[in-house]
Amino acid sequence: MPVTSPVPSSSSSDQTLLLPKASNQARGLARYALEFLRRSGGVGRRTLERVEQFHLDSVGCGVSSLALSANAPAVLRREAMATSPARGSRGAICFGASRPVAVEKAVAANASAVREWDSNGTNFGYDAARGRTAGEFGHNDFYPVAVAAAGEAGLDGDATLRLMLLIDEIRGRLAEVFALRRYSIDHVHHGAVACAAAYAAALGGTEDQIESAIGMVVAHYVPFRAIRAGHQLSDSKGASAALAAEAAVMSARRALAGFVGPPDVFRNPLAIYRLNEPCPEGESPFDLELGVAGDAFAIHSMHFKLGLYEHQSAGALQGVVDIFKKHPQLAGDLAGVRSLRVRIYEPAFSIIADPAKRTPSTRQSADHSLPYILARTLLKGSQVRGSQGAGDGKALGWEELMLLPADYDDDSLRDPAVADLIAKMEIVRGGPSYDRLYPEGIPTSLEVVHATLGTLDSGLVQYPLGHARSDAGRTAAVVNLKFERLVAGAVDDPQALRARMQVAGRTPAEIVELYGFPIHGCDRS
Repeated sequence: MPVTSPVPSSSSSDQTLLLPKASNQARGLARYALEFLRRSGGVGRRTLERVEQFHLDSVGCGVSSLALSANAPAVLRREAMATSPARGSRGAICFGASRPVAVEKAVAANASAVREWDSNGTNFGYDAARGRTAGEFGHNDFYPVAVAAAGEAGLDGDATLRLMLLIDEIRGRLAEVFALRRYSIDHVHHGAVACAAAYAAALGGTEDQIESAIGMVVAHYVPFRAIRAGHQLSDSKGASAALAAEAAVMSARRALAGFVGPPDVFRNPLAIYRLNEPCPEGESPFDLELGVAGDAFAIHSMHFKLGLYEHQSAGALQGVVDIFKKHPQLAGDLAGVRSLRVRIYEPAFSIIADPAKRTPSTRQSADHSLPYILARTLLKGSQVRGSQGAGDGKALGWEELMLLPADYDDDSLRDPAVADLIAKMEIVRGGPSYDRLYPEGIPTSLEVVHATLGTLDSGLVQYPLGHARSDAGRTAAVVNLKFERLVAGAVDDPQALRARMQVAGRTPAEIVELYGFPIHGCDRS
């Protein structure tokens, strides 16, 4: 991709573009976004298929949260449905609605629905091959921005798919070079930068306008991890991406209308980058390398969740699956469990093994509680085995143990059997030998001491199913099953919804209406 003065650049290959730290990277992102969307080919088939997978997964999560009346998505959807598109705007459609509303409100409502269960895709900001291993988290929360922008701009499905990829690429590459969490900033900020660039570019913004949109997001709308502090988490945790996306769209629309934001914001000494990581005058703290063609995109290092759980717990869940596979009798005799010991790495130990997480009282806290997640999964295995019959020695896998919204309802949170298992758990840091394996893997081991079965050991788990380096075919099969289970009862025909969500090949009119399918329990008008 050619990049001309005044943005210095060099390309490490014909598939990537380098925005050096000594260049105006905000303007470089603007030019990158415009050029990427102008091209009609060059992206590898595997990459586009992976975008489709992550998007479908996100839609399943969003449909489920709305059908089950999760609070934040319901509040933001009602807020959106009370609006109309701004003058000169086509607006955008909320999940399950039949008419357009204010675009930024639809984006907030839809992104909140997608993110609410904390079950959609995840990235760990890790590219060892290029030495970019800042390890910031992130999630595939922002596809509603791409759909809204495409609807306003009259883009077809193929262009919409590129727009989705553009957002994932920018936020994914930023996560590899700048760890927001070190400065108590929430990871959704990378997504907001990506959304501002992509939305403004899709609607035909100039380089100046896109740079202004990025500058406004960075200067005015930085979300702090205060939303994740405290013993019990609130709606703010799940809705953080939604509010960041809303701010990004508002910033882009203002820039397109002529508002001028701060330029060259990555090198601004008072913006979050240089302020937190001082560096020489005229530089930002990092080079930024972005995919332009083939399969050289960050999405290939992103992971799927196989149910509702914080992804940091995936290694422990794989440990449960592996122990059940070796010792199927365990599921029929949880009463014999004397103790459970989990060894895990930092930062997982601090995030999901915090002592306060041993008694979660909200779903948002429970799905970030390793003790709760493990206890609920073990009990699910026991329930499945009980329904199969004690003599059935079939191993239990992810399909049988998948955690779903019902596993976090009030009855489940108060289940004394959960508390009993949690009381038997010890979660310890694995130390340097575990820490150095993250974020390339999710290093975890599980040891269960049982009255009659003895000591059951999972061994070290690094790449649980769903991880980017796990079995892709098996992962896809379980993710597909997850979609079916999440949307069952929420729509009339899950298979028809799956077909409708195939983005490639859609006409511009179909993209406008993409999310306008009926959802049981959701007001259409």
